[in-house]
Amino acid sequence: MAESPLTIWAVSDGRAGIEAQAVGLAQAVARRRPARVEVKAVSWKGRWGRLPWRLIPLSALEPDSGIAPPWPDVWIAAGRATLPLSTRIRRWSEGRTFVVQVQHPRTPLSYYDLVVPPRHDGLSGPNVFPITGAPQRLTPERLAQDLGRFAERIQPLPSPRVAVLIGGKSKAHDLTPARAAAMGAEIAQAVSRARGSVLVTFSRRTPEPARRELKAALGALPGWIWDETGENPYFAFLAGADVILVTEDSTNLATEAAFTGKPVQLLAMDGRSEKLARFHADLAERGALRSFRGRIETWAYPPVDETARAAEELLRRFDARRG
Repeated sequence: MAESPLTIWAVSDGRAGIEAQAVGLAQAVARRRPARVEVKAVSWKGRWGRLPWRLIPLSALEPDSGIAPPWPDVWIAAGRATLPLSTRIRRWSEGRTFVVQVQHPRTPLSYYDLVVPPRHDGLSGPNVFPITGAPQRLTPERLAQDLGRFAERIQPLPSPRVAVLIGGKSKAHDLTPARAAAMGAEIAQAVSRARGSVLVTFSRRTPEPARRELKAALGALPGWIWDETGENPYFAFLAGADVILVTEDSTNLATEAAFTGKPVQLLAMDGRSEKLARFHADLAERGALRSFRGRIETWAYPPVDETARAAEELLRRFDARRG
């Protein structure tokens, strides 16, 4: 008799960057084992979510979060909002649910069957499986499919086609108008010298003044600056680019760029993060990343696919515990 597909919940607070990590790992597992992936966005009533995770009762959960039995075979969660649930799900399921927490949970590791943090966090333990960067959603098939949808607009552009992935303000970094103007001028000069084109996309965190400066600097180049209307071409930009430039504030952007196997160049911002500096050093050691120094560079390296490695480890431990 055929075994029933696994039920996997990918749980986050619904923010795109956080959700992508839980969903990316869940989908990677489902590519290796028959499974049904359900995406859950947790939200807490009023200001309950601001309390320490230990003090948040289940009754404070918004009903539309969809967190109720029957519990899944595998629970994959990311982000602080999930901790009041992730730390209890094994008890609620009477030990049946295999509990995975992405990122550093900053809670006792004994609550989880597996923790998948970025290597640059320095977390270790018998149930910890560190990876370079963060789990992500990409596959070669998805890249090809998305490029196909936008091929008429992207493929005629002159090469090298340079994807410019702009993040924004974070705890450690900022993108001031002055830095954005200088960054834009450096990119425009480099792309013009290479006789290439640009594929530009911004993050929700990109400050509006910085957007204006970058659009002004890059708008005269051949290419496409996505105006955030219509279908998002982000994956198509990754697929269609020859070189990828990415700001230094985002683990997700750099991880996804390195998955393509294309040269990734790092754009400096205001501020500094020691943890992200370790992440960038890790990518550089793997041959994926170099600093942008005013010119477009090309080189080759094996694509970085840590999500696949984490999915295989998850299934190995899941099978071992079930056996």
